[in-house]
Amino acid sequence: MSEYRNIWVFIETFQGAAKNVGLELLSPGRAMADKTGQKLVGIVIGEHAEEAAKAASAHGADQVILVDGPAYAEYNTAVYADAMHQLVEKYKPDTILFGASSTGRDFAPRLSCRLKTGLTADCTGLDVNPETGNVQWTRPAFGGNLMAVIECPNTRPQMGTVRPGVFKKAPARDVAPDIVRETLRTPPVPQSKLLERIQEVAGEIVDLEGAEIIVSGGRGLGASENFSLIRELAGVLGGAVGASRAAVDAGWISHEHQVGQTGKTVAPKLYIACGISGAIQHLAGMSGSDTIVAVNRDPEAPIFSVAHFGIVGDLFEVVPALTAEVRRLKAEKD
Repeated sequence: MSEYRNIWVFIETFQGAAKNVGLELLSPGRAMADKTGQKLVGIVIGEHAEEAAKAASAHGADQVILVDGPAYAEYNTAVYADAMHQLVEKYKPDTILFGASSTGRDFAPRLSCRLKTGLTADCTGLDVNPETGNVQWTRPAFGGNLMAVIECPNTRPQMGTVRPGVFKKAPARDVAPDIVRETLRTPPVPQSKLLERIQEVAGEIVDLEGAEIIVSGGRGLGASENFSLIRELAGVLGGAVGASRAAVDAGWISHEHQVGQTGKTVAPKLYIACGISGAIQHLAGMSGSDTIVAVNRDPEAPIFSVAHFGIVGDLFEVVPALTAEVRRLKAEKD
């Protein structure tokens, strides 16, 4: 399989601009390319997507392959799979990374079937086996009760989808982009067509993946009305409100707030977990946060194993005290 070479990252676009999920994946892609002595290549498919290609270059790609045309203006499974299939046949990449977004979860399986190669889905970690050179894909398994490390030794390219928010986008570099423009054979006529795009906003807008500060509540809150404590602390910090699966399953807060294996993967600068025990399913969604503060009255709670700062105490006393102290400090600053 020596003919297969280089690490590819699919850069999703919207109206010609690069989405964060692809730019984030350039960070682990860069690390893997450096370890194995390969190039890191961004793949951009879209219409008027030159800026997305430049963004991929700025955030770490050695080279960007750009497929640009009206046929690719909107994502379509068959059209995009045909384009990527042509590129893979021509360039033979060793590895392809996709974001585990709605697009990536649709696109990657279709492509892996065409290529007759494996696909590891919903990964939360990436590395390279130093002995074999195979990618080591880490993902939750058995209902999130353990983390499995998977390798694909027999076929190429190696493929996987990675959750948004697991890795951080590298700072932009001031470099001259190396963009290779590919003109492909006529794409197939799509069997489906986007008729209209409707953006529905119901109630509050929850952007956990883009938040720099998240305050989350769990089973320890005891009731839905007690989420007011979490909202108040998040409000004074300028952060977003998160929740554990237990709180969501109890009907105390909507699923849009859920952090964890079956919710959203986040990596804010500050994550405050209040009344959350720290089951592995939850840890899988927030352990990449820069600073983790845990508030729990059980000193043996698993959440303390990943917390940078832990407060053993009653959240109904601790959280209001934290809120008051933040307010006091902000008032002094003003």
